[in-house]
Amino acid sequence: MAQVCPPGSLVVADWHRCADSKEYFSKILHKKRRKNFGLLESPVMPPHAAVDTVNYKIFISGKTGVGKSSLAARLAGHTIPNMHCETTGIETTVVYWPVKLRTSGKVLFFRLQLWDCGENALRRFDHLFPSCQEQVDAVLFLFSFSDRTSFDDLPNQIDKWTGKSGRNVVKLVVGTKFDLYMHCDVTEREVRTFQETSGLPVMRSGGEVSDGLGDVAALLNCLAENLWHQDCLTTSSDHHQSQQEAGTSL
Repeated sequence: MAQVCPPGSLVVADWHRCADSKEYFSKILHKKRRKNFGLLESPVMPPHAAVDTVNYKIFISGKTGVGKSSLAARLAGHTIPNMHCETTGIETTVVYWPVKLRTSGKVLFFRLQLWDCGENALRRFDHLFPSCQEQVDAVLFLFSFSDRTSFDDLPNQIDKWTGKSGRNVVKLVVGTKFDLYMHCDVTEREVRTFQETSGLPVMRSGGEVSDGLGDVAALLNCLAENLWHQDCLTTSSDHHQSQQEAGTSL
């Protein structure tokens, strides 16, 4: 069973709605819309409000047409493509998201580098999947509420990443096209059952982008919280191992 961080236990939920967050979120917004950050760009804070940035590599997994590129665009605040065009290779998108830690009150900028690779490209070129696996911190497993086969394929998608990366990897499931309820092929009961049996959080995505923050806050906070939780567990484990090694050498 996967270790999942309870929502809101480590980071302040809906912090983007609080007054003290405006100074930080203003650095990722321009005229109330998200800024586009290149690989070498980052938000610039004044010296009195300087914050640490933590970097993570996120791979987006899913069948062709499930909405991987659209999700990456949504999370980054980019324009969501109207027509489907399969990704021919690997595309990366940088997302900055400020988070306030609940216990310490410390603010961090999460720099999430999203990796998106077309399913056919992964099948054709053997070197692409190892590149996606290398130093990965989290995987988003996608299914579409309007595509039953993508939901049924989730166990196969997850199995590809079970014990294959050589490190602890955060795993989240995202159901796309949640707004297309008239064409829904997956029921809420099935989603709840899957969540209970797999132990993985299931987030939902879909609809028009409105303010650029509220539409993605729940998913990005969940991802950031579980990444930070994983780091805390790793740090604690490494510290415990160091203490054991020191005791053995005495």
